[in-house]
Amino acid sequence: MKTVTLDVRKPADSMADFTKAWKTGKAQESARISFATPELLWRVLTAKRWELLKVLCGAGPVSIREAARRVGRDVKAVHGDVTALLNAGILIRTDDRRIVFLFEAVKVEFLLHVA
Repeated sequence: MKTVTLDVRKPADSMADFTKAWKTGKAQESARISFATPELLWRVLTAKRWELLKVLCGAGPVSIREAARRVGRDVKAVHGDVTALLNAGILIRTDDRRIVFLFEAVKVEFLLHVA
């Protein structure tokens, strides 16, 4: 099963992993999309966008109109959510302009520290 981990990490930690993979030629075992702060993670992954990811999980390429139909929402509103998820690197766009979520599972990982 292809899983993506959405996590909260310092940009320097993400860059260190990238540099290591670049130098060794070995990618990480699982896909990872990192956010600098929990607030940024939740700003990108709103409840509506999470619902959208759930219906796109393992669905293959679909049009925005089809994605909107599957979540029972307005196409224009879904288009805005898709744009945000594309900008965050969570969704990708195919050559024929459809959208796809390449994963079958999502793991969200972050640690809340004492203030």
